[in-house]
Amino acid sequence: MTEAPSPVWQRVLLKLSGEALAGDGKFGIEGDILASTAAELKKIVDLGIELGVVIGGGNFFRGMSAAAQGMDRVGSDYIGMLATAMNALALQQALSALGVSARVQSAIEIRGVAEPYIRNRALKHLQQGRVVIFAGGTGNPLFTTDTAASLRALEINAEIMVKATRVDGVYDDDPEKNPHAMRFERLEFADVLNKRLRVMDMTAITLCQENQLPIQVLNLHKPGDLIKMMMGEPVGTLIMDKPDD
Repeated sequence: MTEAPSPVWQRVLLKLSGEALAGDGKFGIEGDILASTAAELKKIVDLGIELGVVIGGGNFFRGMSAAAQGMDRVGSDYIGMLATAMNALALQQALSALGVSARVQSAIEIRGVAEPYIRNRALKHLQQGRVVIFAGGTGNPLFTTDTAASLRALEINAEIMVKATRVDGVYDDDPEKNPHAMRFERLEFADVLNKRLRVMDMTAITLCQENQLPIQVLNLHKPGDLIKMMMGEPVGTLIMDKPDD
């Protein structure tokens, strides 16, 4: 009897943008998208994969945009951190409705609704099969949630970081504006940095490069792609250096 295939990854950090939960409205949370996202995450958990999630807050507030309009950058970044907490709590509730145990850990203290971020506690939750949703970014202004995702992935010893977006990989131009944009199936970190490809901010990319943490970019809303990736099938764009580099 042929054994069922096993996932190639055992511990994964998933980076979700806040905008991915907003749908076409581009503000707030679209209930159907939240539910479908939670359902995709449940499939990952059902495979026995330990899952951490970092979620952005751009569907409610973007610190950099507010700063460009005259707000203080530090203060606006703290508002953005609170926006990530709203998304994290919503995702926790959606997972709970599907019977998936999840914990929210926040880098800024909001003890009434979330645990403080403590690495050893996060590792214990993962080992016990709970999804850990990291809110509050790094807890510091001037750092994006991309950087927070890279940092948390390394802290929990994730084998890969998955950036789930609205497009199916990394392109040489904006595919939503240029229908002739070409998708890369595989990139090295140096390619991303040298070509200034819009994947994640440079701090996040450099952190992954220095620690040889691969990044997978795929479409959150393309059914089945997350599971295919977990099983080792080629989807989206994989970013990692050659083993002999």
